[in-house]
Amino acid sequence: MTEYPTSQEGPQPVASGGGTDEPGHGKAPIAATEAVRTHAPGTGPEPGGSAAAASDARAARSAAGAGGGAGLPRPRRNAAASGEVPAAAEPGRGAARPRPGASALDASAGAAGHDGPAEAPRPRGGSDDMTDDGDGPPAGTITGGDGGAGRHGGGGGAVPSGEATAARREGDRLRFVGAATRRIARGIDLDEIVLGLCRATVPTFSDAILVYLRDPLPVGDERPVGPVVLRLRRTDRLRPIDDLTDISSTIGAGMDLAGAAGATGELDFSQLPLVGPQGDLPAAELCEIRPGGALAEVLRGVRPVFGSSAAARAALPELLGVDHPLPRGNRAVLAPLRGRRRVIGAAVFLRSPERPAFEQNDLLVAAQLATHTALGIDKAVLYGREAYIADELQRTMLPDSLPQPTGVRLASRYLPAAETARVGGDWYDAIPLPGSRVALVVGDVMGHSMTSAAIMGQLRTTAQTLAQLDLPPAEVLHHLDEQAQRLGSDRMATCLYAVYDPVAHRITIANAGHPPPVLLHLGGRAEVLRVPPGAPIGVGGVDFEAVELDAPAGGTLLLYTDGLVESRLRDVWTGIEQLRERLATTAQLTGLDHPPPLEALCDDVLDMLGPGDRDDDIALLAARFDGIAPSDVAYWFLDPEETAPGRARRFARRALARWGLEELEDSLELLVSEVVTNAVRYAERPVTLRLLRTDVLRCEVGDDSPQLPRQRRARDTDEGGRGLFLVNRMARRWGATRLSSGKVVWFELSLPGTPERR
Repeated sequence: MTEYPTSQEGPQPVASGGGTDEPGHGKAPIAATEAVRTHAPGTGPEPGGSAAAASDARAARSAAGAGGGAGLPRPRRNAAASGEVPAAAEPGRGAARPRPGASALDASAGAAGHDGPAEAPRPRGGSDDMTDDGDGPPAGTITGGDGGAGRHGGGGGAVPSGEATAARREGDRLRFVGAATRRIARGIDLDEIVLGLCRATVPTFSDAILVYLRDPLPVGDERPVGPVVLRLRRTDRLRPIDDLTDISSTIGAGMDLAGAAGATGELDFSQLPLVGPQGDLPAAELCEIRPGGALAEVLRGVRPVFGSSAAARAALPELLGVDHPLPRGNRAVLAPLRGRRRVIGAAVFLRSPERPAFEQNDLLVAAQLATHTALGIDKAVLYGREAYIADELQRTMLPDSLPQPTGVRLASRYLPAAETARVGGDWYDAIPLPGSRVALVVGDVMGHSMTSAAIMGQLRTTAQTLAQLDLPPAEVLHHLDEQAQRLGSDRMATCLYAVYDPVAHRITIANAGHPPPVLLHLGGRAEVLRVPPGAPIGVGGVDFEAVELDAPAGGTLLLYTDGLVESRLRDVWTGIEQLRERLATTAQLTGLDHPPPLEALCDDVLDMLGPGDRDDDIALLAARFDGIAPSDVAYWFLDPEETAPGRARRFARRALARWGLEELEDSLELLVSEVVTNAVRYAERPVTLRLLRTDVLRCEVGDDSPQLPRQRRARDTDEGGRGLFLVNRMARRWGATRLSSGKVVWFELSLPGTPERR
């Protein structure tokens, strides 16, 4: 949704010497207000007036005060408000610089229009320095006509020469452009840069602004594949008329808005988009640039153009909509936004009829603002693309979701080192293994950069491949060490590799320089497991040692990287002890008879990080050991003989009868017979048959032949080749895994009363 921010967000003006003040966003400049107070419509000084004209103006004001204006409060006059220049002041030195008039950047003090409530008069005297309040361009904007605030001087004040006035105007213009570009350059992302342009130009340079950007924005040297479309990204404007009703009370009794409007006699905002009584938005949201059209020609020309020019009058309806009213005269500027390689949008600056129109020098200002904005948008888009690539790289390097192996529940967390460094070398993984086992892996490559993430991805892929070979944990680390050395001499990482067996309720752990895991028992006791520390991966020439430990049901194993326990404020062992105490405290709060929820436990562990504790990436993997009860496991050895399939069917019927699953007898007997027959055909050693009852019925058949079965379509004349076809059609899931000593073929059947899932 397009935002329509009011122009009342800037800091309020603070009185300073010499009338050099920073106006608040949307406040009326003093020069315009004093003109409304002291001049009747049509009685302002003529442009280029002399001291005699100024004397006539003072006489007119005196006459008004003595006559019909006697009932009005006499406004206080000072050098900043009235434009008087002290007699001792020299032109261009120490003279009070004019307050921003009704035209802000281009208004003279004699203009009758205004764009906000009047400000309190400023004290006399002071400097002529220009400052930036940090939220927009300075208030000392330049006057655009030949007359300046000094032409309204009285009391014998010196009148600046034309050269001094022009020099001051040019100096003010340069200072305005400098402050505005600094405001734009402060933005980092796209919205901040566009907001900076709007805040810097409204109301100082224009009364309203519309910023159109290409949708989507091109990145780098990408070529557009479709029609070029501009979308209204943001607008900014003066406040609606309803917010200006308090002007009459500020000006004084007997004076209404019509009098405040100056020579126009009324507040006519009908020609100014975005500034209507309802604050509506008549401008179009989308605009498709037609090749060869008027808008395309203006954008191709790159330079800003007045709205009254023939090219702009043909291009603006195409941009803003055919029903959009076009401002009369030079009250609109259409500025293309050109990045490093192509036009990426357009900005439309608008002025109300109550202030002087744009002049030729304003095109140079608009060009400067458009150029800085476009280059900033280019940088923001490139930064956003880099952040997107980093996010995508990190997301693809880590698992999208964790598996749901039998007998264990898993949860994980990952936090980058900082928002500006979204990639790193930390990773975690959970890999299902044959025999209902699962491999738990946590690793950390040195650094948190794109290079670290790339190395991490290669090591993670290698670990997954080695895990599928069912190698022992120490052997997996040995091969990872060799792979790290092949990647480079300085490619080092720490890694912890564990294999959990839910049937045996045991876990085997091998460590390569990684922090030890923490085991939270069911009763609330947390202990740091004693595992051999080992050397980091990539050192080379070292042996890795594995240790086998009990994995009690209901226990929770926490694997993590050193970013969780080590920082500049604490060493790693202090952090490990704090982690152990945090787990024990959490278990005490949830009760000793049941373990804490796994997801909540991960969040609670991360809450232990305080300010300043995030120096590195954090990867966290939590495993809740449920195990498989011995009563839910049936295991047999079958000799590779012709009678093996028949014996396998009898064993399967007995197990189903013990578990009350007789409904599955026909399906299980058929599938067991097919798989065992295929195993006996190639095996030389006894074949293993195991049935597991969990949320599904799982059958595993292992043999010593490394050749994996492949499903193929049998011809009508073939006597075999249909066994795996039957398994694929009748089983819920099935698969085959190669082991170091052979292979395992497994399939699953849904239990009665549970929905079928493929």
